[in-house]
Amino acid sequence: MIWTIYLSGEIHTDWRQQIMDGAQAAGLPVEFTSAVTDHDASDAAGDSLGPESDGFWRDHKSSKVNAIRTKNLIEQCDIAVVRFGDKYKQWNAAFDAGQLAALGKPYITLHDSDIIHPLKEVDGAAMAWAQTPEQVVGILKYVISAG
Repeated sequence: MIWTIYLSGEIHTDWRQQIMDGAQAAGLPVEFTSAVTDHDASDAAGDSLGPESDGFWRDHKSSKVNAIRTKNLIEQCDIAVVRFGDKYKQWNAAFDAGQLAALGKPYITLHDSDIIHPLKEVDGAAMAWAQTPEQVVGILKYVISAG
């Protein structure tokens, strides 16, 4: 079986690459999917539908177009990793975690200990909380190869 791992959340560090590299080094049978991680491209996802004079409507259209991708990838994943960074609030990651929980999809949260309190509900529905990409890879190794 090839496991599909959805990587959600913070886009300003290389955590995704660290997990992908670790999984590859461990020889895990996985494929990774993700939301669009290019901030400008994500913000412009709905621009082909016509210009908007109000930022709200530009964001609204782009979020709908982005949701086509994220909704399908979340539904198709076997497990997800939801990363919360310290630089920005990742409301989209919290929304993804809510969708994962509602669908009964297992997910791992990845964040530092200083934001445990604001993420208590998100962590409460997660199957695990990791603080490093290496810990995530360790979880994946255990879950996928039982050891």
